[in-house]
Amino acid sequence: MASPRLLLVSNSKLHGEDFFEWCSETFKSFFKKSNVKKLLFFPYASRDYDGYVEKIEPALKKQGLEVESIHRKPDPVAAVRESQGIFIGGGNTFLLLKTLYEQKLVEPIRDCVLNKGIPFMGSSAGTNVATRSINTTNDMPICMPPSFEALKLVPFNINPHYIDTDPNSTHMGETREDRLLEFLREPDCAPVLALREGSGLVVEDGKITLFGRKNARFFKKGQDPIEYEPDTDLSFLLNVEC
Repeated sequence: MASPRLLLVSNSKLHGEDFFEWCSETFKSFFKKSNVKKLLFFPYASRDYDGYVEKIEPALKKQGLEVESIHRKPDPVAAVRESQGIFIGGGNTFLLLKTLYEQKLVEPIRDCVLNKGIPFMGSSAGTNVATRSINTTNDMPICMPPSFEALKLVPFNINPHYIDTDPNSTHMGETREDRLLEFLREPDCAPVLALREGSGLVVEDGKITLFGRKNARFFKKGQDPIEYEPDTDLSFLLNVEC
Protein backbone atom coordinates (compact mmCIF):
# COMPACT_ATOMS: atom_id res chain seq x y z
CA MET A 1 0.00 0.00 0.00
CA ALA A 2 1.30 3.45 -0.96
CA SER A 3 1.33 6.29 1.55
CA PRO A 4 -1.75 8.33 0.58
CA ARG A 5 -1.40 12.02 -0.26
CA LEU A 6 -4.51 13.99 0.63
CA LEU A 7 -5.40 17.67 0.73
CA LEU A 8 -8.71 18.08 2.59
CA VAL A 9 -10.04 21.61 2.94
CA SER A 10 -13.13 22.95 4.65
CA ASN A 11 -13.98 25.29 1.80
CA SER A 12 -12.72 26.50 -1.58
CA LYS A 13 -13.57 30.17 -1.11
CA LEU A 14 -13.52 32.69 1.71
CA HIS A 15 -15.64 35.83 1.81
CA GLY A 16 -14.04 38.58 -0.27
CA GLU A 17 -11.48 36.27 -1.88
CA ASP A 18 -11.18 34.22 -5.05
CA PHE A 19 -11.36 30.44 -5.16
CA PHE A 20 -8.41 28.79 -3.35
CA GLU A 21 -6.82 32.15 -2.53
CA TRP A 22 -6.62 31.29 1.15
CA CYS A 23 -4.84 27.99 0.50
CA SER A 24 -3.06 28.76 -2.78
CA GLU A 25 0.48 28.15 -1.53
CA THR A 26 -0.38 24.78 -0.01
CA PHE A 27 -2.52 23.85 -3.03
CA LYS A 28 0.31 24.48 -5.50
CA SER A 29 3.04 22.77 -3.49
CA PHE A 30 0.85 19.73 -2.79
CA PHE A 31 0.34 18.84 -6.44
CA LYS A 32 3.80 20.01 -7.51
CA LYS A 33 5.39 17.39 -5.26
CA SER A 34 3.79 14.68 -7.41
CA ASN A 35 4.43 16.58 -10.66
CA VAL A 36 0.69 16.79 -11.35
CA LYS A 37 -0.12 18.93 -14.38
CA LYS A 38 -3.73 17.88 -14.92
CA LEU A 39 -6.53 17.29 -12.42
CA LEU A 40 -9.51 15.01 -12.88
CA PHE A 41 -12.36 17.09 -11.50
CA PHE A 42 -15.58 15.66 -10.04
CA PRO A 43 -18.57 18.06 -10.33
CA TYR A 44 -21.00 15.46 -8.97
CA ALA A 45 -22.03 17.52 -5.93
CA SER A 46 -24.02 19.72 -8.32
CA ARG A 47 -26.63 18.90 -10.98
CA ASP A 48 -25.12 21.53 -13.30
CA TYR A 49 -21.89 19.80 -14.30
CA ASP A 50 -20.93 22.14 -17.14
CA GLY A 51 -21.73 25.23 -15.11
CA TYR A 52 -19.61 23.96 -12.23
CA VAL A 53 -16.65 23.27 -14.51
CA GLU A 54 -16.92 26.71 -16.10
CA LYS A 55 -16.84 28.27 -12.64
CA ILE A 56 -13.95 26.25 -11.22
CA GLU A 57 -11.70 25.81 -14.27
CA PRO A 58 -10.28 29.38 -14.33
CA ALA A 59 -9.48 29.14 -10.61
CA LEU A 60 -7.64 25.84 -11.06
CA LYS A 61 -5.70 27.23 -14.01
CA LYS A 62 -4.50 30.02 -11.70
CA GLN A 63 -2.96 27.25 -9.62
CA GLY A 64 -1.11 26.04 -12.72
CA LEU A 65 -3.31 23.02 -13.38
CA GLU A 66 -5.24 21.83 -16.39
CA VAL A 67 -8.71 20.46 -15.74
CA GLU A 68 -10.55 17.45 -17.12
CA SER A 69 -14.05 16.80 -15.85
CA ILE A 70 -15.02 13.21 -15.25
CA HIS A 71 -18.56 13.80 -16.56
CA ARG A 72 -17.10 14.31 -20.04
CA LYS A 73 -15.27 10.98 -20.00
CA PRO A 74 -16.89 8.01 -21.80
CA ASP A 75 -15.43 5.60 -19.24
CA PRO A 76 -15.30 7.24 -15.77
CA VAL A 77 -13.61 4.25 -14.14
CA ALA A 78 -10.82 4.26 -16.73
CA ALA A 79 -10.48 8.03 -16.28
CA VAL A 80 -9.90 7.57 -12.55
CA ARG A 81 -7.32 4.86 -13.13
CA GLU A 82 -5.46 7.03 -15.66
CA SER A 83 -5.59 10.25 -13.64
CA GLN A 84 -2.58 12.20 -12.39
CA GLY A 85 -4.54 13.78 -9.56
CA ILE A 86 -8.13 13.86 -8.31
CA PHE A 87 -10.15 16.83 -7.07
CA ILE A 88 -13.69 16.42 -5.75
CA GLY A 89 -15.48 19.73 -5.31
CA GLY A 90 -18.16 20.92 -2.95
CA GLY A 91 -21.93 21.08 -3.14
CA ASN A 92 -24.44 18.59 -1.78
CA THR A 93 -22.74 15.64 -0.11
CA PHE A 94 -25.68 13.24 -0.49
CA LEU A 95 -25.89 13.88 -4.23
CA LEU A 96 -22.13 13.54 -4.57
CA LEU A 97 -21.89 10.19 -2.80
CA LYS A 98 -24.96 8.84 -4.57
CA THR A 99 -23.38 9.62 -7.94
CA LEU A 100 -20.05 8.10 -6.97
CA TYR A 101 -21.86 4.87 -6.15
CA GLU A 102 -23.96 5.00 -9.32
CA GLN A 103 -20.86 5.46 -11.44
CA LYS A 104 -19.10 2.62 -9.56
CA LEU A 105 -16.24 4.91 -8.63
CA VAL A 106 -15.89 4.37 -4.88
CA GLU A 107 -13.52 1.41 -5.08
CA PRO A 108 -11.50 2.71 -8.07
CA ILE A 109 -10.86 5.99 -6.25
CA ARG A 110 -9.86 4.14 -3.08
CA ASP A 111 -7.50 1.91 -5.05
CA CYS A 112 -5.84 4.80 -6.87
CA VAL A 113 -5.36 6.89 -3.74
CA LEU A 114 -4.50 4.21 -1.19
CA ASN A 115 -2.56 1.75 -3.37
CA LYS A 116 -1.17 3.82 -6.23
CA GLY A 117 -0.49 7.09 -4.43
CA ILE A 118 -2.56 9.31 -6.72
CA PRO A 119 -2.89 12.72 -4.99
CA PHE A 120 -6.43 13.52 -3.86
CA MET A 121 -7.98 16.85 -2.97
CA GLY A 122 -11.42 17.35 -1.48
CA SER A 123 -13.23 20.56 -0.66
CA SER A 124 -16.35 20.77 1.54
CA ALA A 125 -18.56 17.90 0.26
CA GLY A 126 -15.47 16.49 -1.44
CA THR A 127 -13.77 16.41 1.95
CA ASN A 128 -16.82 14.78 3.54
CA VAL A 129 -16.72 11.85 1.10
CA ALA A 130 -13.01 11.32 1.76
CA THR A 131 -13.77 10.27 5.33
CA ARG A 132 -15.41 7.26 6.96
CA SER A 133 -18.96 8.42 6.38
CA ILE A 134 -21.03 11.43 5.42
CA ASN A 135 -22.99 11.37 8.69
CA THR A 136 -21.39 14.64 9.81
CA THR A 137 -22.17 16.70 6.71
CA ASN A 138 -24.20 19.90 7.10
CA ASP A 139 -26.21 19.25 3.93
CA MET A 140 -29.85 18.34 3.49
CA PRO A 141 -30.51 14.78 2.23
CA ILE A 142 -31.97 15.86 -1.11
CA CYS A 143 -31.42 12.33 -2.41
CA MET A 144 -30.41 9.01 -0.90
CA PRO A 145 -27.11 7.24 -1.60
CA PRO A 146 -27.11 3.46 -1.15
CA SER A 147 -24.93 3.91 1.93
CA PHE A 148 -23.60 6.72 4.10
CA GLU A 149 -20.22 4.97 4.07
CA ALA A 150 -17.78 7.05 2.07
CA LEU A 151 -14.32 6.60 0.54
CA LYS A 152 -12.62 5.93 3.90
CA LEU A 153 -9.35 7.52 2.85
CA VAL A 154 -8.95 8.54 6.51
CA PRO A 155 -10.32 6.67 9.56
CA PHE A 156 -12.30 9.59 11.03
CA ASN A 157 -15.05 12.00 10.01
CA ILE A 158 -14.81 15.69 9.19
CA ASN A 159 -17.33 18.49 9.64
CA PRO A 160 -16.48 21.25 7.13
CA HIS A 161 -17.66 24.85 7.53
CA TYR A 162 -17.76 24.43 11.30
CA ILE A 163 -19.45 27.39 13.00
CA ASP A 164 -18.85 28.23 16.65
CA THR A 165 -21.75 28.79 18.99
CA ASP A 166 -22.69 32.46 19.24
CA PRO A 167 -23.57 33.20 22.89
CA ASN A 168 -25.53 36.28 21.78
CA SER A 169 -27.64 34.49 19.19
CA THR A 170 -31.40 34.27 19.62
CA HIS A 171 -31.57 31.21 17.35
CA MET A 172 -33.42 28.44 19.15
CA GLY A 173 -32.28 25.50 17.03
CA GLU A 174 -29.36 23.20 17.74
CA THR A 175 -25.82 24.52 17.33
CA ARG A 176 -23.24 22.73 15.22
CA GLU A 177 -21.61 21.49 18.41
CA ASP A 178 -24.96 20.11 19.59
CA ARG A 179 -25.33 18.18 16.32
CA LEU A 180 -21.85 16.68 16.51
CA LEU A 181 -22.29 15.64 20.14
CA GLU A 182 -25.59 14.06 19.10
CA PHE A 183 -23.73 12.04 16.46
CA LEU A 184 -21.20 10.90 19.06
CA ARG A 185 -23.96 9.31 21.12
CA GLU A 186 -24.55 6.79 18.34
CA PRO A 187 -22.87 3.35 18.56
CA ASP A 188 -19.66 2.86 16.57
CA CYS A 189 -19.50 6.54 15.62
CA ALA A 190 -16.26 7.90 14.20
CA PRO A 191 -14.38 10.73 15.91
CA VAL A 192 -14.91 14.06 14.13
CA LEU A 193 -12.51 16.84 13.24
CA ALA A 194 -14.46 20.08 12.77
CA LEU A 195 -12.77 22.36 10.24
CA ARG A 196 -13.65 26.04 10.33
CA GLU A 197 -13.65 27.88 7.02
CA GLY A 198 -10.07 28.70 6.09
CA SER A 199 -8.58 25.48 7.48
CA GLY A 200 -7.58 22.12 6.07
CA LEU A 201 -5.43 19.03 6.39
CA VAL A 202 -2.39 17.80 4.50
CA VAL A 203 -1.94 14.05 4.72
CA GLU A 204 1.38 12.74 3.39
CA ASP A 205 4.35 10.63 4.44
CA GLY A 206 2.24 8.99 7.12
CA LYS A 207 1.51 12.32 8.84
CA ILE A 208 -1.43 14.72 9.14
CA THR A 209 -0.81 18.44 9.51
CA LEU A 210 -3.45 21.10 10.16
CA PHE A 211 -2.92 24.23 8.06
CA GLY A 212 -4.70 27.47 7.30
CA ARG A 213 -5.97 30.48 9.22
CA LYS A 214 -8.24 28.90 11.82
CA ASN A 215 -8.12 26.35 14.60
CA ALA A 216 -9.79 22.97 14.25
CA ARG A 217 -11.98 21.37 16.91
CA PHE A 218 -11.75 17.64 17.67
CA PHE A 219 -14.75 15.68 18.94
CA LYS A 220 -14.54 12.17 20.34
CA LYS A 221 -16.98 10.09 22.34
CA GLY A 222 -16.40 10.37 26.08
CA GLN A 223 -14.17 13.45 26.08
CA ASP A 224 -14.52 17.22 25.86
CA PRO A 225 -13.82 18.85 22.48
CA ILE A 226 -10.18 19.84 21.94
CA GLU A 227 -8.91 22.86 19.99
CA TYR A 228 -5.86 22.55 17.72
CA GLU A 229 -3.96 25.43 16.14
CA PRO A 230 -2.68 25.59 12.55
CA ASP A 231 0.64 23.79 11.93
CA THR A 232 -0.23 21.20 14.60
CA ASP A 233 0.76 17.62 13.89
CA LEU A 234 -2.47 15.59 14.03
CA SER A 235 -0.96 12.28 12.97
CA PHE A 236 -2.70 10.56 15.87
CA LEU A 237 -5.85 10.75 13.74
CA LEU A 238 -4.45 8.10 11.43
CA ASN A 239 -4.84 5.56 14.22
CA VAL A 240 -7.80 7.05 16.07
CA GLU A 241 -10.42 4.63 17.36
CA CYS A 242 -14.13 5.12 18.02
